[in-house]
Amino acid sequence: MNTGLRITVFAAALAATFGTAFGVGGSVGELSPAPKSAAHDGHAAAGHEQTSGGHEAAVSPGGLQVSQAGYTLDLKTPLLEAGEKSELRFAVVHDGTGHSLTAYQREHGKELHLILASRDLTVYRHLHPTRASDGTWSTPVELSKAGSYRVFADFKPEGGAAVTLGTDLAAAGTYKPAALPEHNVTADIDGYEVKLKGDLIPGRARELTLTVTKDGKPVQDLQPYLGAYGHLVALRSGDLAYLHVHPNGEPGDGKTQSGPEVSFTATAPSVGAYRLFLDFQHQGKVRTAAFTVHASAAVGESGKPSPAQSDTEEAGHAH
Repeated sequence: MNTGLRITVFAAALAATFGTAFGVGGSVGELSPAPKSAAHDGHAAAGHEQTSGGHEAAVSPGGLQVSQAGYTLDLKTPLLEAGEKSELRFAVVHDGTGHSLTAYQREHGKELHLILASRDLTVYRHLHPTRASDGTWSTPVELSKAGSYRVFADFKPEGGAAVTLGTDLAAAGTYKPAALPEHNVTADIDGYEVKLKGDLIPGRARELTLTVTKDGKPVQDLQPYLGAYGHLVALRSGDLAYLHVHPNGEPGDGKTQSGPEVSFTATAPSVGAYRLFLDFQHQGKVRTAAFTVHASAAVGESGKPSPAQSDTEEAGHAH
């Protein structure tokens, strides 16, 4: 191997630092939905708390810490070989007892949701691991691209609050850093086109609507996936702050249509770039559409920064 960089655990740490260089800086914030119902209270509580005035106050997003709320994510396979099918193994350890957690409350059909994303946000996996009786989770995974990855475990202990833990994973091989994918509000995947409409403005609740079409025709028979017609994960560029966002409405509520639109209510308290991954199911197969959007004080259509709009607002304040 005479080109590139052979990833080791040390090099993976450097890759993580490089990934942070794409970051937006500023205060820690998150992209999150407005509270809607008891079905989503666990996730809402993980990212927000109510102030005395009834307004939402952003708190630290999930996935930035390997240990939180009395639990630690123990990644038993922190190094994989790129291009080879491997088994990823991990456990959630209770800090007080040192034992692996085995009592989970099912959320959206699963005891635990495992998200894996590269530091440059060009690779994304939503995995469904299986748990052994001793609390060890495992799942097959193959990463074609070498580099540094972030692993997120999103779960709710039985009788406790929702927790999202994160830790680093290295994939050995020839490492070639990639820039964050450019701003896009249209994604094409397997003959489907998904369009994103809506803006992200820090501190304001905004509606994001995703419309799914196939061969130019609206898809009106999306199938439930994890208890909804769409499953959205948002990761902030730079630190990969994680937020699990859920759609407005759910199958069987008497008002939510099975497509072509799936909508979310989201608030981005910090400026910067976000990578959004929408999982949707149709004809028995789950597909993922990815978008890069920006949250700024002044935005154009669908989160694209608008210098002209920004200048106009500044002129207004000047007067």
